[in-house]
Amino acid sequence: METKWLEDFVSLAETRSFSRSAHLRHVTQPAFSRRIQALEAWAGIDLVDRSSYPTRLTPAGETFHAQALDILESLQATRNMMRSHQAAGQDMIEFAVPHTLAFSFFPHWLMGLRPTFGAVKTRLTALNVHDAALRLTEGGCDLLIAYHHASQPLQISAERYETLNLTTETLAPYAKAGPDGQPLFSLPGRPGGRVPFLSYASGAYMAQLVELIVKQAGEPLPLDPIYETDMAEGLKAMALEGHGLAFLPRSSVRKELASRRLVAAAAGGELSLTMEVRIYRERPGHARHPKAVALKLWEFLRLANPA
Repeated sequence: METKWLEDFVSLAETRSFSRSAHLRHVTQPAFSRRIQALEAWAGIDLVDRSSYPTRLTPAGETFHAQALDILESLQATRNMMRSHQAAGQDMIEFAVPHTLAFSFFPHWLMGLRPTFGAVKTRLTALNVHDAALRLTEGGCDLLIAYHHASQPLQISAERYETLNLTTETLAPYAKAGPDGQPLFSLPGRPGGRVPFLSYASGAYMAQLVELIVKQAGEPLPLDPIYETDMAEGLKAMALEGHGLAFLPRSSVRKELASRRLVAAAAGGELSLTMEVRIYRERPGHARHPKAVALKLWEFLRLANPA
């Protein structure tokens, strides 16, 4: 059981509306509904009467509502107590970063700040894209770094959160190089042949971008999915062993391309997609616990990356 499920349930009890609560909780309505269903599965009983409008709680839900309020109040009090012991943490910036960026982008970017901004104390939490965004909206970090593409924008309120563009990134197909230096697998492939495809798990942010690339290809691609995972590092490891072709962010294969352990698997930059790497924060007027060092870094980045 997750604390955010309790917070979702309390919101629903107050608004009596799935759509209104989903908006207030900064998630899509289907995702909000799934979390309420997960809470009911954990409790082992229906908590919401979905046959009425406005939505109302079942008798069990009314009882659970009172308990949920007590639990959340106790957790908040405990959290405040712990934060009072963490004054030294005010000089540490907490980042939420999707796994791929945590491995490929963040260390290099952080080192690049040193000559001009200076050393930064950081605490990084690596998550999937959805949970990293939730980390920011639920107040669990100071800054979020994530990919952005117009076809798959993060569901984050522009009124409450602001963003800066840090750089651009290219997603393209790569494969292990053979003895002749050419990719073992390439697209569009040989006539009548199939290309072993190392894919992202369904629902992963990168999976949706790869799907867009495939749809925009001039002809159907002969991809034969043989392996999937939700982490680019896992796909890269499989590609390095020669299992198949994978679509990977260029920054994640920089060293492998330089050493020719991996090579581009499509000619002339075809079958690629350019996306942005963005940094997000809660706007100062809404920020719950703004840190001076995070504010200073944001201002530095704003001046270095004008819109």
